[in-house]
Amino acid sequence: MADKPLRVACLGMGWWSDVLADAMKRSTQFEIVSCYTRSDEKRKAFASKYGCAAAPGYEAILADKSVAAIINTTPNNVHLETTRAAAQAGKHVFLDKPIANTVADGKAITEACRKAGVVLALGYQRRKESHFRWVRKQIDDGVFGKLVNAEANISRDRLGQIDLSSWRYTAEGMPGGVMLQIGIHYSDVLEYLLGPVKAVNGRLAQLVLPGDNPDVASLVMEHENGALSTLNASYASASEYYCMNIYGKEASAYYDLHQGLRFLKRGSERSEPVAVEKNDTIREELDEFAEAARGRGKPEMGGDASTRSLAVLRAGIKSAREGRRVEVAEVLSGD
Repeated sequence: MADKPLRVACLGMGWWSDVLADAMKRSTQFEIVSCYTRSDEKRKAFASKYGCAAAPGYEAILADKSVAAIINTTPNNVHLETTRAAAQAGKHVFLDKPIANTVADGKAITEACRKAGVVLALGYQRRKESHFRWVRKQIDDGVFGKLVNAEANISRDRLGQIDLSSWRYTAEGMPGGVMLQIGIHYSDVLEYLLGPVKAVNGRLAQLVLPGDNPDVASLVMEHENGALSTLNASYASASEYYCMNIYGKEASAYYDLHQGLRFLKRGSERSEPVAVEKNDTIREELDEFAEAARGRGKPEMGGDASTRSLAVLRAGIKSAREGRRVEVAEVLSGD
């Protein structure tokens, strides 16, 4: 017998709330029951688009016992307040990354959900991309041998496209700018492939975009296994671009947006293309959340893992501001 759809309410109406709602519509595991945001216009538009109720307030959603989970895309600085309230109401939470703006808030969110016995899942869909899954399997099978190095770039063109009134583009709402907003996706992939990061050297710059936040950022990361990786993130480049190259003693893999995935083994003169099917990563992470909410399995990125992921970025920001190497453990104990 098929499971009944998980009844969810969407909190926070922005462009990403629609991306998640569209993914839930592609799935068979969800029913969007209601929505809330402070903007009456946005709330009514979302309700009309997705056929759900426009709730008069968040309190009404929390009081609705038929709602099992909250899909939370609110600003980072209210993640703790909104998620803690959901947990206390017994509702599972799917929260957009980063978990918060500080490690202390990330820990508090994690503990609130743990104490309430509800599922907390974070949206880190990039690690689920089929090319990275393929690389990870080769690493797990020993094909790469000792991992030694990696380089990554995640870039988008935001010139003339940013809304300076949006929390996503302000230093207060998104400290660390482009690195915290999109760079965190690829710092996560680097940890997924090479293992946990131990220490970070970071640099931030504001070169093209208006406002008060970095639009270019670079990290050099020391992984616990000894490998080094570099990550560049930009909102100031001419076009969207993604690159992830992984180097091992016995093999290397090269991924980029335009050429796909390529692979080279020691002794080969040239890399060879690897055919992988494009997968629906956002639907997959939401379906994983729905399964966890039903008591089957756990989210790949829960509160503890996501707080540690945030700590890597916070270490990079601290490094850039103070001009020194920063260990992740230092940030985990005092951010």
